[in-house]
Amino acid sequence: MTNTPSSNGRGTGADGVGGRTPLKVLCITGWCRNGSTIIGNILNEIPDFFHVGELHFLWKNAAGRGVNEACGCGLKLVECPVWSTILPIGQPQGSTLVEHADAVIRRQLGSVRTRHTWQVLGRGLHNEQIRAHATLMTDVYHAIAARRSARVIVDTTKIPGESALLEHLDGIVPYYVHLVRDPRAVAQSWSKPKEYVYAMGPGKSTGYWTGFNLAARAITKRYPQRSMFLRYEDFIADPAGTIDRLLRLCDSTIEANPMTDRTVQLHTNHTVTGNPDRFHTGATVIRPTDDGWRTGLSKSALRTVAALSWPLARRYGYGTAGVPARDATKSKERG
Repeated sequence: MTNTPSSNGRGTGADGVGGRTPLKVLCITGWCRNGSTIIGNILNEIPDFFHVGELHFLWKNAAGRGVNEACGCGLKLVECPVWSTILPIGQPQGSTLVEHADAVIRRQLGSVRTRHTWQVLGRGLHNEQIRAHATLMTDVYHAIAARRSARVIVDTTKIPGESALLEHLDGIVPYYVHLVRDPRAVAQSWSKPKEYVYAMGPGKSTGYWTGFNLAARAITKRYPQRSMFLRYEDFIADPAGTIDRLLRLCDSTIEANPMTDRTVQLHTNHTVTGNPDRFHTGATVIRPTDDGWRTGLSKSALRTVAALSWPLARRYGYGTAGVPARDATKSKERG
């Protein structure tokens, strides 16, 4: 029998009731190009951790509706030994994968987009559409954990509507990381296409940067004891120390940290989309510099980013010179 979220619209994840063994989901949220893929893949090297990548896009990509059908292991999602067993979950008898995927995508678009974040936080499982999606995600997370013997699932989807839903899933204990990156560096990263990732102009990327970070902040503010604010720049300044912080957030031992100074040995992963660098394995060095935007963006692009990102950029400590104001950011964002 399938366990479903509680009928009163409030989840039972934090208590682990309803017959489910409590499962931790470390949700990294914020806007894209913020370093979530490499952080997730580092955590993937820890026993009992499993990085799923951007799980929200599993059905879209597997059904050929997205731009990348490949798992991090290199196989198509429908052929991957992990995702080929997950995709049939919740699929109505007699339907095709494409039909099932289209139904999931419709529910996602109608109930858990970024614009729905505040509604999910305030009203929970308030209609049949979102209840159906919550049931599917509950079953999917637990099935992944069972198949991979995972105690912590790392989900780098970054769509705040999906992040807000986690609290309402049976047997799921969510932990949140609000990960931000200098909007100028983000705009520069989006300025050119990269393999299966399309390009985006500075105005559009910064508009998304602002909207996603506002929604992410609404979630972490609601659950401060299970949340952490993190800047990408602080991660690349001290990658090993950052992984220690993430392990402590999840009540895991820091002895499991796979990093040696700035280097980590990466193995094959099973990520659903994300930065194309997710396919890289072997010794990986986290380099300490991130200032390509200084020469990569035009003056007009810099003005556009500054106009659209203020005052959040200032709140996060990104000054006009691009040097994070470390102490100011920590005092404003903590708690």
